[in-house]
Amino acid sequence: MNKSKVIIVKGISVATLKIGDETFISLTDIARNKNAEEPKDVVKNWMRSKTTIEFIGLWEQLNNPNFKGVEFDSFLYVAGTNAFTLSPSKWIETTNAIGIVSRTGKNGGTYAQKDIAFEFASWISSGFKLYLIKEFQRLKADENDRLKLEWNFQRTLAKVNYHIHTDTIKVNLIPAELTKLQISFVYANEADLLNVALFGQTAQQWRSENPDAEGNIRDQATIEQLVVLSNMESINAVLIHQGFLQNERLFQLNQIAITQMRSLLGYQNLKNLK
Repeated sequence: MNKSKVIIVKGISVATLKIGDETFISLTDIARNKNAEEPKDVVKNWMRSKTTIEFIGLWEQLNNPNFKGVEFDSFLYVAGTNAFTLSPSKWIETTNAIGIVSRTGKNGGTYAQKDIAFEFASWISSGFKLYLIKEFQRLKADENDRLKLEWNFQRTLAKVNYHIHTDTIKVNLIPAELTKLQISFVYANEADLLNVALFGQTAQQWRSENPDAEGNIRDQATIEQLVVLSNMESINAVLIHQGFLQNERLFQLNQIAITQMRSLLGYQNLKNLK
């Protein structure tokens, strides 16, 4: 299910739609700035122009490997003539276009990838386009702030659980009267147990492969990986209490990491946070 958000542009509600990694903007809503009663007709009139067909066709050629160029050429040949008409649905069906989509029902209408939507807004009004870009940038900034907040929260949660994890190691794995160097080695060893189970490599191996990267292997983790890491730290503490050997825990933690990552990557609500 695609997630819809609304931005207000000069008093007009303009819906946006997240499809994959792209944000699409409602052409139908933008068209209300020109004709509030018949916005569909405004979109169709825009698509009659040869300039429009050239632009959206070029966008497809640059971004869509399955775009049907022969069918596009036939539209381009007759575009701009008095008899030429073209609806968004016909464009999509005939050329296999992905830059424009049609939706029915709630949040229905014609949506376009942001570059195409900005081009349409410019055709409507250059002033309206500027307002649209401004509000769209505000939306993306809010989304990025939210993502950063979620990432920082999960990173903090992972750090808190790590303290619980290290306390368990101290009680159960570290023999008495060890030197500080030996104790730090045990901590590092257990940390890398989780790194190997989740990332497939130790912190040192990651650093060797990424000498110019900022931070460490965990600083570069995704939200999904941080969620799993947080869970694994608690689970590893339980396994230590239960007396499992390190190699046994590594196998179990790796299986848990695989299962949880598969679940999280397919979980729609987590995707919507992005």
